Amino acid sequence: MTAYDQLSRKFKRLHALQEAAGILSWDMSTVMPSGGAEARTEQLATLSVVCHETLTDPVMDDLFDQASAEASGLGDWAQANLTEMRRRWLHATALDSDLVEALSKACKRCEMVWREARPKSDFAAVLPAMTEVLNLTRQAAAAKAERLDCSLYDALLDEYEPGGSSQRIDAVFADLADFLPGFLDAVLTRQSALPPALPLEGPFPSAQQEALGRKMMAAVGFDFDHGRLDVSLHPFCGGVPDDVRITTRYDEDDFMTALMGVLHETGHAMYERGLPQDWRLQPVGEARGMAMHESQSLMVEMQACRSAEFVAFLAPLAREAFGGSGPAWEADNLLRHYNLVKPDFIRVDADEVTYPAHVILRYRLEKALIAGEMELAALPDEWNRGLKDLLGIAPPDDRRGCLQDIHWYDGAWGYFPTYTLGAMTAAQLFAAAKRARPEIPEALGRGDFAPLMSWLREHVHAQASSAGFEAILERASGEALNPEIFKAHLKARYLP
Repeated sequence: MTAYDQLSRKFKRLHALQEAAGILSWDMSTVMPSGGAEARTEQLATLSVVCHETLTDPVMDDLFDQASAEASGLGDWAQANLTEMRRRWLHATALDSDLVEALSKACKRCEMVWREARPKSDFAAVLPAMTEVLNLTRQAAAAKAERLDCSLYDALLDEYEPGGSSQRIDAVFADLADFLPGFLDAVLTRQSALPPALPLEGPFPSAQQEALGRKMMAAVGFDFDHGRLDVSLHPFCGGVPDDVRITTRYDEDDFMTALMGVLHETGHAMYERGLPQDWRLQPVGEARGMAMHESQSLMVEMQACRSAEFVAFLAPLAREAFGGSGPAWEADNLLRHYNLVKPDFIRVDADEVTYPAHVILRYRLEKALIAGEMELAALPDEWNRGLKDLLGIAPPDDRRGCLQDIHWYDGAWGYFPTYTLGAMTAAQLFAAAKRARPEIPEALGRGDFAPLMSWLREHVHAQASSAGFEAILERASGEALNPEIFKAHLKARYLP
């Protein structure tokens, strides 16, 4: 057996363990009784240590040396797989098992405290647990930065966006921060000159919302034999490619937020389901980072499902689901609701124009916290000040401020910039898809996602991690990431 084959076998076993941990984490966030938290924390920490010890086994060093010598005889996908294996090995060998276990336990404990603190808007309650998470995250970042020869923040970013650069993100976000205020003012001025959208009268029972959500998931192509829809405090997509778990949360005064949230997570699920079967359980068979993943969720939610064509398909189904009647339920009025621009406190409910400001704020704050340039206790005030600068509003409480997102509390530092990178990528890929298949908009008007999904399957999903983010994007769209395409999309939709 070659060294590469031995590595493949080890990574297949490792991947299966990580998938098991993913299902346990889903269970913890959805149906696990609160009394099981301590036991589940121990289980997940143990799995983290087992996975880490597998990667840091001393034999791996020799196997990588031997496999590198054999690499010329490998096919393109196998060579890409070897590159991905090595990247994960470098991350793992930067940390010792004690730090891995401590960080896993700290994150799970902090997440459970956050679940209690968030509805009470009690940042002080979660501060001690979050302090431990941040301190351990800084230790991990320092160790990885030395191993990978990069900055602290880039060492964390690389876990979510392989090869990502904060220097590149700084430039892109600075450009957006310059563009958005004037553009937002122009959009708000245009909206204010129009008659207000007619209100949609509730309540909208959760059961009907779920039924409509499932119908829309099926239209996109979600396979319920290989996935579920459940409820959690914070919507997410988890599980594994053959068993994708989507969650949402319902508000009986507003069906739109949950529906678009379900469609967003369905975009993630479709990417997972479309990954190449032949490379399952190997690193090269996984999604190409979170910017590409977010592009797939935003492709469905923002590009496709907020289009005039799709909303024309949705309107009669929504009217039937909730017993609506009259002009408020016409497609034009529904579209105005879905594309309403209004600065608000909550990121996951933000419109397409103001959403980047939420991401820029979090990116700036987490960079400062990781670098030690800001005290964690100052986070609520700095958050409020930053949002005021970017959007002109300040949250009235921490529940709608620095406690709203789960990411930092469960250890996901370096994740946030991928949301806006994903939005830009979605706009670029959607434009390319429509050039290649002009029938896509008309098909969306019939609730037919097949033309769009077949193009994405070929150009994105099936590529998995066989190449870098920029290479996959350039092959699919004809150019590297171009923020001007995202700006052009915003102008066409909001300032026609």
